[in-house]
Amino acid sequence: MAISLLCRKIGTTQIFAENGECIPVTVLEAGPNTVVQKKTVEKDGYSALQLGFGRRRPARTTKALAGHFRRAGVAPAQHLQECRVAADEAEGREVGSEIRCDVFAAGQHVDVIGISRGRGTAGVVKRHKFTMKHNTHGTHENRRHTGSVGANTFPGRVIKGLRMAGRMGNARVTQLNLEVVRVDAKKNLLFVRGSVPGHRNGIVSVRPTVKSG
Repeated sequence: MAISLLCRKIGTTQIFAENGECIPVTVLEAGPNTVVQKKTVEKDGYSALQLGFGRRRPARTTKALAGHFRRAGVAPAQHLQECRVAADEAEGREVGSEIRCDVFAAGQHVDVIGISRGRGTAGVVKRHKFTMKHNTHGTHENRRHTGSVGANTFPGRVIKGLRMAGRMGNARVTQLNLEVVRVDAKKNLLFVRGSVPGHRNGIVSVRPTVKSG
C-alpha cells in the first residue's frame, strides 16, 4: 500500500532521451496534495490518508466541508481522495503537510486511474469494433447493425452482458504499468510515457503499479 497522488492532466507532448529517442508522454500536474485527514488502525480500524487537491471557492463550499477543512487547518480543496497506506507511512505524514511529485522517481512504473472521455451513445461498430456487413448480396440499411442477440426457445431471453449499442466512455479506467520518464520537482510535474485516461484538465490518480515484473 502506497500513496496515490491526485493529479491534473495537462496534455500530451514529446521529449527526447539522451540517445535521441523521441518519447510520447503525458504531462501531469502532481499537486501538491495536502493531507486533510489521517486514519489510524486504533481509531478507524485501518490506516489511510485523505488527500486534497486544487482550491475550492468558499462560496462553493458547504458548511460541513468548511468545518472539515477548518479542523484540519487547511484551505478548502476542490478534490478529495482517500488512499490506503501502511501504518508507518501514515505516522510520517502530519495533517496539513504537503505531498509533492518527488514521491515518484524517473524509471518507476505507475498505474493511472481516471474517467475516460464520454463519447455519447454509439453503435456496436464504434463501441465494440464490430465488423461491418457487406454492401452486396442484398444487404439493405443494416450495414452497421448487430446480428442475433439471443437464442431461440432456450433460454428465450437476451443474456446479460451482451455487447450492444449504448453509452460509450465516461467510465473508470485504470492504465497499468506506465513508465515515469521524467520528474520535474520544481514545477511539480510528472511525465508519463504514453496516454492516460481522461480529457485535458481532468483529474487522475497516480499510484505505484500493482503489477510485478
